[in-house]
Amino acid sequence: MIGVWFSELQQPGLAISCLVKEVLHHEKSEYQDIKVVDTERFGRMLLLDDVIQTTVKDEFVYHEMISMVALNTHPNPENVLVIGGGDGGTIREIVKHPKVKKATLVEIDEGVVKASKKYLPELACGFDDPKAEVIIDDGIKFVKESTAQFDVILIDSTDPVGAAEGLFSANFYKSVHNALKEDGIFAAQTESPFFNRDLIKRINKDVREIFPVCRLILANVPTYPGGLWTFTMGSKKYLPEEVDIENIPDLNTRYYSKEIHKSCLVLPPFVKELVE
Repeated sequence: MIGVWFSELQQPGLAISCLVKEVLHHEKSEYQDIKVVDTERFGRMLLLDDVIQTTVKDEFVYHEMISMVALNTHPNPENVLVIGGGDGGTIREIVKHPKVKKATLVEIDEGVVKASKKYLPELACGFDDPKAEVIIDDGIKFVKESTAQFDVILIDSTDPVGAAEGLFSANFYKSVHNALKEDGIFAAQTESPFFNRDLIKRINKDVREIFPVCRLILANVPTYPGGLWTFTMGSKKYLPEEVDIENIPDLNTRYYSKEIHKSCLVLPPFVKELVE
């Protein structure tokens, strides 16, 4: 792969190719093939089973948007859970928030955490924060065994295949609802509105049947299929559009902002039809 083009088949008939300068890490864990490569355009990149998970070039968009909209919609997000997210980027964003007292990450594959600590320190730096705790376990099982414990739960999963498929199910969202406190919020990455329309429509329907509030959030992540990406939020009480943006703390973000908090909820007609 060194000095050659790596291509990820993102969808049937669609691939993204990156020139790889160096393979920094390669291992086969119990769960998947883990690589960290250094690319010409996106810098260091985490690959799981040869699928792009994150890059140092554009990771901040994804990690800020999966976390900040939910955190700033909840008035007091003291206890936060992340399922997946072994690269550490989501935990890094959570521990920035002044109201967060504890951030727990449950990742099934310790190999991802170790590789990220060594080769993606910009993302994994949050693991060293005193607010953070890392648990190596099955996230679906962990959530199922938790009751009314968390203010915010973030589902930072891989694509809905293999072990991650269960993280996109109605049964899992019911477990998430049960694991949240009475005014809790969850958010999950939910793929591309160009290429995963049926998935987004189904998830939105499932979440609406479980949570009183359901919202779709948009952001632009260049290395993901189509560039335009969605996150789905389920809330027991609070509405993201009703947040007083003047009360949102300055958290040194690069994509998310007070204005983005509101504008990311504005959906183009072709996306809006998925949630109506």
